Amino acid sequence: MNIFNRFKQSLEKTRQNLHNSVSGLFSRHGGLTEEMLEELEDILIGADIGVTTTMKLVDTLREKNRRQRMKTDEEIVEVLQEEIEKMITNGTNGEEPVKQEQPLLINLIVGVNGVGKTTSIAKLAHMHKQMGKKVMLAAADTFRAAAIDQLLIWGERLNLPVVHHKEGGDPAAVVYDSIESAKAKKMDVLIVDTAGRLHTKVNLMEELKKMKRVIQREQETTGCETLLVLDATTGQNGIAQAKMFHEAVDVDGIVLTKLDGTAKGGIVVAVKDSLGIPIRYVGTGESLEDISAFDPKAFAQALFSV
Repeated sequence: MNIFNRFKQSLEKTRQNLHNSVSGLFSRHGGLTEEMLEELEDILIGADIGVTTTMKLVDTLREKNRRQRMKTDEEIVEVLQEEIEKMITNGTNGEEPVKQEQPLLINLIVGVNGVGKTTSIAKLAHMHKQMGKKVMLAAADTFRAAAIDQLLIWGERLNLPVVHHKEGGDPAAVVYDSIESAKAKKMDVLIVDTAGRLHTKVNLMEELKKMKRVIQREQETTGCETLLVLDATTGQNGIAQAKMFHEAVDVDGIVLTKLDGTAKGGIVVAVKDSLGIPIRYVGTGESLEDISAFDPKAFAQALFSV
């Protein structure tokens, strides 16, 4: 299945809502009126595109209509697709993942509990392995014994080595040991799991900063990309989570999960437009293969496809 069809399938609830709502706007209002734009605002905000981003889109429509009068719903959709593609393509952090110029690429995976972090780690590991990479996992969520056990199970299923310490150990020590082990075994990719307990937010963020410092000390021989896992169904709460983690550890990209379970797929646009953090990967289902590198053009087209 190509990326457009994957997105189309995952965005089923969102695109049905958008298509049904946008269809007939002109006939209902007799043209692109301020009342029609207000209705469109409500539609876009309802898809979790966000108030600020929605206002930008509506302002663009208003300006384009002033220059050349729009006459159909299809013209509106075309403009929205073009503008959304621009929004999710251009950003402050660039679009390309970290290039593997160093022998070892480290993916530091952050995010709150319950967003699908461990499953995303397994999918990323499987993806790298399918590309012929040698992959190692690091269980740096030492707060929960279950988190260590989960990663060990995935390591066994995927036939990957997992570096781990005892529950309650120092996560930064796990990171250090995993880097040394990965280098000694000439691994290509090291994927690091981290804790996501928000009820001790300050401690968690300091812990993550410490892990990041350990990784940065090895930057001459490693490349690092910090990836935040976000649950698409959390909507605007995801923006708050992204901001918090970004301030703590300078997030390079986002792995968006559960896109197929929400009618608010516009969160992709809101996150990118408001924070400038690129979407790197999107979870498009439950199997190991159901993860896709993000394609802005395919996403924008799928968002409004019939």
